[in-house]
Amino acid sequence: MELRDRTAMILGGSGLVGHAVARRLLAAAPRRIVLVALFEEEVRATARALEPYRGRATIEVEWGDVFLPAGLARLERGAVMANPEHRRLVLQDLLSELTDDLLHRSFLYQLLMKYKPDAVVDSINTATAFAYQDPQQSAQELLALAADGNADRAAVERHVLLLTLPQLIRHVQILVEALRRAETKAYVKIGTSGTGGMGYNIPYTHSEERPSRPLLMKSAVAGAQSLLLFLLGRTPGAPATIEIKPTATIAWREIGYGPIRRKGKPIPLVDCPEPVPVGEAFRPGTTPWCDLGKPLEGVYIDVGENGLFSSDEFETVTALGQMEFITPEEVAEYVALELEGRPTGRDIVAALDGATAGPTYRAGVLRAHALDRLRELERQSQTRTVAYEMLGPPRLTKLLFESHLCARLRPNVRALAGSRAGELASEAHALVERDGTLRSHILSVGMPILAPDGARLYRGSTVAITADAADGHDPRDAAPRGWVDLRPAQFGMWIQRAREMVAQAERRRSRTADSGSDVDWTALGADDPIEPARFATWVFRYEDRGERIKR
Repeated sequence: MELRDRTAMILGGSGLVGHAVARRLLAAAPRRIVLVALFEEEVRATARALEPYRGRATIEVEWGDVFLPAGLARLERGAVMANPEHRRLVLQDLLSELTDDLLHRSFLYQLLMKYKPDAVVDSINTATAFAYQDPQQSAQELLALAADGNADRAAVERHVLLLTLPQLIRHVQILVEALRRAETKAYVKIGTSGTGGMGYNIPYTHSEERPSRPLLMKSAVAGAQSLLLFLLGRTPGAPATIEIKPTATIAWREIGYGPIRRKGKPIPLVDCPEPVPVGEAFRPGTTPWCDLGKPLEGVYIDVGENGLFSSDEFETVTALGQMEFITPEEVAEYVALELEGRPTGRDIVAALDGATAGPTYRAGVLRAHALDRLRELERQSQTRTVAYEMLGPPRLTKLLFESHLCARLRPNVRALAGSRAGELASEAHALVERDGTLRSHILSVGMPILAPDGARLYRGSTVAITADAADGHDPRDAAPRGWVDLRPAQFGMWIQRAREMVAQAERRRSRTADSGSDVDWTALGADDPIEPARFATWVFRYEDRGERIKR
């Protein structure tokens, strides 16, 4: 991508890496850089520090928590967790289906739609943000409350809001949809290994366990996010997706002398002139120390997210054989080169593409033999099984059975395209009524059958997709997701699909050269018989845009 005169958004723009990325991207003369950070003071300070590098670009600033709805994004997380109404809103957006209303409430979505950036560089340490909320400790506390009979709804809500994977999944869902709607061309994630490149032997931990569970959760979330980005990189219409995953300490921002801050707050200097008995030292209310009225001061090196290190801490962590380190400018250079279309060999998504085992020639050849054997056994046993509903999403089973009904009633695609929806629905209903074996098979695998009048339903003991019959909900809303639907409108949809298949076949025939490798040799012909698997594949490919783009 040519960065000149483009808009780039940097999430985590006030952080160590975000600052370095902004400085590097400004050298490419973009039209606008948008810095997004958690706190206003930090992001404005970063914008001021970038002024000497700005050139003719404009620098915009935004602040707030991109993981929250916009109305709550500038509140402290503790205030959100303490307020019942705030909790319910966040829970609703975390656990409900992804709707337009939910998207429009999201602070991240609003930012992307406001600026429509050509490139997004995400330097937020998402894994740390979610994993260090410590859901394991919260679970222990909730279990203790439950044992005492005090686990009220508020305690359950607070715990659910700390669960890592629901947060990560919903965040990525919103991100993907927002990037697509904003027509962003490239998304670069600065990821993490969680251990600074070390293994299970990492000596830097949070408890007597080594490594600690919070640290392992951080690595697990980071890995889960990498796989979600791997999927994004295989999604048609999505931006080019890149992840740079530094596996060393990232350092440094500055070296100086002054107050030592932890999580942004000065560490108070305290003293304890006289020792107290060990048995009394940790009793509630015991305060044997005295505050000296000033902060701890010293020489420090600012290593960004990890805080301020003393010279000895820095020397230890970066020693050969420990975490060692990488500079933020080197990370920024990887980002810029990847955005410019110059592969660095540091892209995790590309590495996964290259390392995963995809489809093979041998499997393709054997597929034909497997299908021949399956069909031969069906002929010998005089059965046509169609679907068992074990793949997971019942919509495939629905598509297979509905297209099987069409195949029983019409000889080919062209005949289906010329049908009338009402007549086809009546014929399908009559077929289901007289063919008890077919009807029993459909119902036994968990697929209800909705009659043409929409008022009556055949169902078995197992139902893959149940109806919501609560007030205000039409139970028939479940039909598109996993019922065999015999209503005329549904068969009208199949007729329309068949007409598009015929039109596609005619367009292929009109081409002068139609025997090269560029021809879709697996496409449906107008006079081809109706085969359920080919029909379902067509729906997934052309209606759902569900075609594989990488192998």
